[in-house]
Amino acid sequence: MAKDEHNKAAEHHETAAKSHRTAAEHHAKGDHAQGKEHAKAAKQQSQTAHQHSDEAHTKSQQQK
Repeated sequence: MAKDEHNKAAEHHETAAKSHRTAAEHHAKGDHAQGKEHAKAAKQQSQTAHQHSDEAHTKSQQQK
């Protein structure tokens, strides 16, 4: 179902956003090693979110 794919994409986007915020907090505190790790995780989560968004879009188009 397209709705399930949209929900998965949204969850991954939210997780990526949280990692981005955490990375920014660490960088602001001067903890660049932790900031870099969180930024790396955020990038991966963003890529996963993008994949799920593409799948949701494809499934939505197929239902029309």
